[in-house]
Amino acid sequence: MIRVVIAIALAAIAISYLWRIRSLPPHKQRSGYIKFFIGLAVVTVIFLTATGRMHWLGAAITGGFVFLRQVLPWIIRVLPFLNKLRQQQSAQQGQSVIQTDHLSATLDHASGLIEGEIIEGPHKGWLLSELSLSELEVLLEHYQTADAESAELLQAYIDQRTQQANEAEEERSEAQREAAADSSRTEALATLGLTEGATEEEIIAAHRSLIQKLHPDRGGNDFLAAKINQAKDILLND
Repeated sequence: MIRVVIAIALAAIAISYLWRIRSLPPHKQRSGYIKFFIGLAVVTVIFLTATGRMHWLGAAITGGFVFLRQVLPWIIRVLPFLNKLRQQQSAQQGQSVIQTDHLSATLDHASGLIEGEIIEGPHKGWLLSELSLSELEVLLEHYQTADAESAELLQAYIDQRTQQANEAEEERSEAQREAAADSSRTEALATLGLTEGATEEEIIAAHRSLIQKLHPDRGGNDFLAAKINQAKDILLND
């Protein structure tokens, strides 16, 4: 009975932790899952060792995890130094580190691109790139009343992101127009019974031959005559 209760409790803890991982920013979920499986491995090793089902090596591994846990607080204390070192390295690599009360961002000197992370307030821990433009606009409204400096930095990022989205949309539209033009040309060639590389004289001759046969005045079809005329116009104006 005790084992069943323990198993249920562990399962509940595992489900709760997994649910918490799902709420993390996308770039942190991977490390969250890694920690989960490490913890699961530790619990498994402890259980097998305690029940005599594992070699002494399992106990040694467990001891190693315990040691890492003791060292972790020291690593955390060193993090400010590591952050300062990261800023120095960024400067040497042609990047500026910009930090406000709510945001930490880098500006690439060569490309002018801004990358940022929310360090305080709503969406704390999320990268700006992980939020939609609508979510960023809501966040901007919050900063405009709570932190003017963060609002200015976020506005710069939103402007850049909007410009990138507009450029991407323009490229997609241009690609669609080119694809439509290619499709129209291919269809026009097929309509006149020609192949790619046909000369202007060949296009005119093919059109004349077909229109003479299908012109409405000669008992032809209005629709087909219109398609033939359209095919000639597309190929001659291309």
